[in-house]
Amino acid sequence: MTDPRPTLSAIDRRSLIAAGAGAAAVSLLPAAASARIPHPNPMPAELRKALERNPATPVLGNPKGDVTLTEFFDYNCPFCRKNMKDVQRLINEDKQLRVVFREWPVFGEGSMFATKASLASLRQGKYWAFHSAMMTMTGRAEEATVLRAARQVGLDIDKLRADMEKREILDQIYETMDLADTMMLTGTPSFIAGHEAAFGKLSLSDLKSLVADARKYEV
Repeated sequence: MTDPRPTLSAIDRRSLIAAGAGAAAVSLLPAAASARIPHPNPMPAELRKALERNPATPVLGNPKGDVTLTEFFDYNCPFCRKNMKDVQRLINEDKQLRVVFREWPVFGEGSMFATKASLASLRQGKYWAFHSAMMTMTGRAEEATVLRAARQVGLDIDKLRADMEKREILDQIYETMDLADTMMLTGTPSFIAGHEAAFGKLSLSDLKSLVADARKYEV
């Protein structure tokens, strides 16, 4: 695989982030050696707020951590599944890390069903258990396999189905799609920390490096 770190080259003026994006661009440059210095081309504050601070998005790790790692993923993405254990290890090892999950269903109807079910599981307090079950399943995520995983972790299926159709959940999915489009992300998994991004399967070392780079710059 080539260097997994792409450049998020252009920020469009879109309704979601219009107040802060302007005509700015996020150029994901190699981090400098000094700690907490201004980035030469920082991510607009309003974009960062939309990306990292929506209270409806799943947050793991330290909710008051000094850096946020955002992952865009799909339950039918094989590299996303392979990355799950390393993301979990990173959370366990880095006690100052805040992790935001952005569920981005790009692999079809089954992925959309899985994403809606996963976000709905938050309302029953079983998100991490359900997420783990989905990421470790064999075969494709589709209605039958998603509901089987939901039953395995003890979710109330009738409530789950009702919550899946709530407007708030659909809005959250559309916001994630809009963010991915705005930042010109190319697929899953995509990771963003600070002013840096990486695409594709990352090792634990790669993830640690991405987070370390984020800590070098002001946000």
